[in-house]
Amino acid sequence: MPKLIKLIDGATQFAENTFVNVADEDAIPDVGDVILSLTRFQAEGDALLSSNSRRVGVRIEPAEEVEALAYDLPRLSVVALAFPKYRDGRAYTSARLLRERFKYQGEIRAVGDVLQEQAGFMVRVGFDAFEPNDGATPEAWAKAANRFRHVYQRAVDARPIAADERAQQKEGAL
Repeated sequence: MPKLIKLIDGATQFAENTFVNVADEDAIPDVGDVILSLTRFQAEGDALLSSNSRRVGVRIEPAEEVEALAYDLPRLSVVALAFPKYRDGRAYTSARLLRERFKYQGEIRAVGDVLQEQAGFMVRVGFDAFEPNDGATPEAWAKAANRFRHVYQRAVDARPIAADERAQQKEGAL
């Protein structure tokens, strides 16, 4: 099972992964938290969500639209966004849509070809859990996520942009 790195109260740390990824051809375990593909969730999700004995998550592949989950988002614990290759950035858009448009408050997890060099960008768009493919530690992940002091565009993480920081410095100097 891949190591899970989570942002918890501003700290980056290893966390226990209680979720089992269930392939479409596998039987769903009788107990425990599960992550299903979007296709399988659409077929069997209502029954799983109504059981209240487990938490349910959905894995979204790059070609799938998170809009398909809009109705069910309040009941989902995790949305796992897949990176089949590190250079496939469609999951960034999905994460931002989940946080900004759909106001999703649950865990958004990056899975697949996830590298620490992507950490800063992932945090900015709303990811808060990561299954790194490169063996990164929480310390290395935190360092990568905070590598750049200044940012130039507004994002989900609500960091102040460089122009606002400069304006505040000017006001303080006057």
